[in-house]
Amino acid sequence: MLYAERTRLTILRERPSPAVDPHALALSALGWVLADDDRAARLLALTGLTPDALRVGLGDPAVLSAVLEFLCGHEADLIAAAHELGVEPQTLAAARRALA
Repeated sequence: MLYAERTRLTILRERPSPAVDPHALALSALGWVLADDDRAARLLALTGLTPDALRVGLGDPAVLSAVLEFLCGHEADLIAAAHELGVEPQTLAAARRALA
């Protein structure tokens, strides 16, 4: 007599990506921007932020939104930052909207 073991079939699906925290993503993006002196200088020039205002505003959604707006305004930087941070460019844009 043969005994059949109960088997369970599993359908493999991609797991949904976890929700991205806009604050954390913006801080990571800021780190990426500041890693390059020319890009950091351009951020300060275009946003009107000073290094001190940037330091004080690390928890301010408006400052973090300005950092992401800076990236969204220059497609090459947006794509490079997204690649480095392991997200899609539209994720950075969505984080900017969430912080605004």
